[in-house]
Amino acid sequence: MDTSNSGPMYYKGVYHLFYQYNPYAAVWGNITWAHSISYDLVNWIHLDIALSPDDPFDINGCWSGSTTFLSGGKPIILYTGGVTMNRQVQNLAEPKNLSDPMLREWVKSSHNPVITHVDGMDSENFRDPTTAWQGPDGLRRVLVGNEMNSHGRALLYRSRDFVTWTQSKEPVHSSTRTGMWECPDFYPVSIDGKNGVDTSSLDKFRKHVLKASFNSSDHYVLGNYTAVTDNFSVDTDFLDNGSDLRYDYDNFYASKTFFDSAKKRRILWAWIQESDSTTDDVKKTGLVYSHFPRSILLSKTGKQLIQWPVEEIEKQHTVNVRFKNKELKGGSVLEISGITASQSDVEVSFNSSNLKEADLLDPSWVDPQLLCSQKTASVGGNIGPFGILVLASKDLTEQTSIFFRVFRSNEKYVVLMCSDQSRSSLEEGPKKTIYGAFIDIDPLNEMISLRSLIDHSIVESFGGEGRACITARVYPKLAIDNQAYLYAFNNSTFDVNISTLNAWSMKKAQIVSFTKRRKPHLN
Repeated sequence: MDTSNSGPMYYKGVYHLFYQYNPYAAVWGNITWAHSISYDLVNWIHLDIALSPDDPFDINGCWSGSTTFLSGGKPIILYTGGVTMNRQVQNLAEPKNLSDPMLREWVKSSHNPVITHVDGMDSENFRDPTTAWQGPDGLRRVLVGNEMNSHGRALLYRSRDFVTWTQSKEPVHSSTRTGMWECPDFYPVSIDGKNGVDTSSLDKFRKHVLKASFNSSDHYVLGNYTAVTDNFSVDTDFLDNGSDLRYDYDNFYASKTFFDSAKKRRILWAWIQESDSTTDDVKKTGLVYSHFPRSILLSKTGKQLIQWPVEEIEKQHTVNVRFKNKELKGGSVLEISGITASQSDVEVSFNSSNLKEADLLDPSWVDPQLLCSQKTASVGGNIGPFGILVLASKDLTEQTSIFFRVFRSNEKYVVLMCSDQSRSSLEEGPKKTIYGAFIDIDPLNEMISLRSLIDHSIVESFGGEGRACITARVYPKLAIDNQAYLYAFNNSTFDVNISTLNAWSMKKAQIVSFTKRRKPHLN
């Protein structure tokens, strides 16, 4: 079971992905740091487990953490060790052989634990150190997630040698609106939105992102970080004034980013959680699920992040189907044939000449997920629902729909994006939740665009060129392999137009395992 992405990084021409992993069952327990490498972010080699819970400071599990490069380019790992079920500490590990670009062996520090909780702190909720960054005083800084009096916060620690750490008197940030912050992430983004920047960048033309995992989602805030004082001033705080900035509005948690120095970009990975029953999870021994890695940038408005699949994915494209200016009549369904619908990359853009007929947005409709749940793909409106049906059976009894609705509100238009999994499977066990997000799109002046990456049971959808992302985990019974179909649909009263549609079959990624079988470690 893969439970979170702990330490992605790029080292000597090799991409590394470390992740929490139970090698013996797809349920919680026996948590190690597994290790896989890639040269292209698509095809992967599984290596031996990097860290196992076999020391007093991590005997209850090697939990999440991060990788950091020290001066001279030496990588290190900071990770949380479960000492008991209610005590957590932070530990250090280093590569055994720096000349090995695969970094196959890691050695835990004799100084562990290097960070422990202080009196009065909740030691049961003290975990997930971030990638460290260097301040103008030469000291390295990390954040550790914590909860105090049921409020989430990011504790700040400083060190000169990565062994002796001093806690700051105040957290970098905290919130009275949330509980425990898991897997925090803190990094700069360039305000010109063209390239990613190193975690320690002090360029003045930047903003900082603070991400925290809570309420089963990855939320983030943007703000200004002053390196000299370690002051972080947020633009809009978590869940304030209706703000709900998230990486993804569905099945996406415990994410981690890293700076890819080779291509000057920041890359995001997360855990795609199972939506099946625990009984079925147990049968999936040792399976690992992840999504396609994404690049992440600040939007042109500076008000949100933009995500997009890394360009290497396009090397997997094979058969292509494309067309332009196809009218979709109200109530129509159009099969997109000629590609492998169970493993494909679909880009489509829509427009409508009837926007003035859009339904009025009720001022009480402020929760996009609730609105999508009430107005599913089968509920008609004036402009919407329209979009695509993926992993659909021939007779449409199974389908996962990703669609849009357009509303009128105060002389403007509001675009709603939904992922409707209510008919995704005939199986009774899987969760079939419906998710949604409002997207900052002006349909008068731009197309309503969608890109969906479909990989058998994972569907990643990017609306508005990456302004909103929704990842679905579905378990079709009929719509599998060559029995899966792809459709465009319009269940609106008025016609919509497919401006462009570009769809590709995708080659299967190559996964190779160079591992030794280990005996179970029972916590």
